[in-house]
Amino acid sequence: MPLLPPPSALALLGLVVWAPPALARPSDPKAPALTVDSVNGATFSVLPEPPAKVPSSTVLKAAILLDRARFSPGAIDGIDGDNFRKAVGAYQKQMGLGASGVLDQATWDKLTGSDGGVVLVTRPVTPADLKGPFAKRIPAKFEAQAKLKRLAYTDVQEELSEQYHVSRGLLIALNKGQSWKGPGRTIVVPQVVADRPAADVARITVDKASHAVEAFAPDGKLVAYYPASIGSDEKPAPSGQFVIRRVIHNPDYTYNPKYAFKGVKATKPFTIAPGPNNPVGSVWLDLSDEGYGIHGTPQPELVGKTQSHGCIRLTNWAVEDLASLVRAGTPVSFEDAAPAQAPAQPSPTPTVPAPTPEQAPAPAVPEGGSSPAAPPKP
Repeated sequence: MPLLPPPSALALLGLVVWAPPALARPSDPKAPALTVDSVNGATFSVLPEPPAKVPSSTVLKAAILLDRARFSPGAIDGIDGDNFRKAVGAYQKQMGLGASGVLDQATWDKLTGSDGGVVLVTRPVTPADLKGPFAKRIPAKFEAQAKLKRLAYTDVQEELSEQYHVSRGLLIALNKGQSWKGPGRTIVVPQVVADRPAADVARITVDKASHAVEAFAPDGKLVAYYPASIGSDEKPAPSGQFVIRRVIHNPDYTYNPKYAFKGVKATKPFTIAPGPNNPVGSVWLDLSDEGYGIHGTPQPELVGKTQSHGCIRLTNWAVEDLASLVRAGTPVSFEDAAPAQAPAQPSPTPTVPAPTPEQAPAPAVPEGGSSPAAPPKP
């Protein structure tokens, strides 16, 4: 399920060349410099309408707190954008604060009430951060990607931006002028929660209207919210009720010529190695509708802003968090924005015995056509 933004061969392959919104210069009076003190000390202020397109300390602080609470704004960029407002709205709804999606005083007070003081911290760049191995570059064409031994991060900035749930542009802006070439240098990062507490998840909802994946407890409480890219008009996501069959970490990706993606000339199947820059990211949640799954992406800034070829695309850190909450048999419900469409028809998949989830190696996971070998029953 490659991304399907406006036309280009690369876009149709899910390999969009994308630049984040321009970060405001410190000299811009509309966007004061983002510093540890300005963000940690931020207090509520009414956000402008229409939303500003530059980062602000108030939005950045709220976004980090939302991320901690499992109401993800996607790649944190400090901008009052669609993903941020959807996360605010989901949080407001769960907290009984309405669901305007606009950050207000009541929402700010609830977010900052328990641990809202420190949201930016400093940490050294360690030898482990710099160890890699890093890929020199990730080629655009799938056939070229298949020649790599691993779809690794390209540099320490990409690695740390995913580790701290931020856009690459924001990480660089927070550390303007910083050298990343040697260990021991101190950088500024969001204080996100690395090991979140477990939550009892009874069901997952894929909301096509709001482009989101939601996890609910047995009592109906919303315990996690993630923005998502969900299908397209050409390749809609399925509709109806399914279950998670298994969770596959570090998957590879198999391309089937039957997909006929634009720009791919291969006439025989080929496999792209695992890694965070693999087309399906770092985790594949295999669904009971053959060939479809919830998975990660090498382009976190595009989640919720572009379309897919049928599957459900989250940021790598979001799908890793969701994977920690679910198990084989967890129900997944697809909610349609309009009258239900007929499920998209994936390519047929041969059925062969498979090991248990604990024993399963990282299998070939094609996006939008066929899933790994038939998984065990829940």
